[in-house]
Amino acid sequence: MAIQYLILLSRQGKVRLAKWFTTLSPKDKAKIVKDVSQLVLARRTRMCNFLEYKDTKIVYRRYASLFFIAGCSSEDNELITLEIIHRYVEQMDKYYGNVCELDIIFSFTKAYYILDEILLAGELQETSKKNVLRCIGQQDSLEDMEIFDGGKPPSFVSRDEACGRWCCDSYDEQRREIVSGPRPGIGQTSTQHWEESEP
Repeated sequence: MAIQYLILLSRQGKVRLAKWFTTLSPKDKAKIVKDVSQLVLARRTRMCNFLEYKDTKIVYRRYASLFFIAGCSSEDNELITLEIIHRYVEQMDKYYGNVCELDIIFSFTKAYYILDEILLAGELQETSKKNVLRCIGQQDSLEDMEIFDGGKPPSFVSRDEACGRWCCDSYDEQRREIVSGPRPGIGQTSTQHWEESEP
């Protein structure tokens, strides 16, 4: 069971995300995207979600304004591929809260992270939703650490000399403390949490 590519396509035919698990030239990729998008966009709602394209099977499913299109080998089970697409959408929905096309456009790196946790070289790698969310949360915490450790902190953030913690001045001159470490919860895009501290 190997998926060769996964393409997220808008109703207008714009590619929102494309992941290739086989080595192809840019010209071949562009031809596949063009041909597959024409095939899928021309189909009516009540038509079958499986179709054949050259020596591959195209499995697609529409969620709101996006088409999730997977290309797999002709021997693969279409229903498993359809379930992988659905699992990917569920994971993104849990991570973003209620995922929409704009989330994928403006935060496409997270969409790729989630896909990379689910699929490895086109094969299903992780089926546990909790494990995928945990790994994405760890990646978020690493990114947050890089912001403060690798670069200069923002101007509104300063280190409290008394306790050595990062603090942020609020509008009413009270101090707010950044509590570091992962925070459990579905739909949070950051693993750091702001808490009110004693003035």
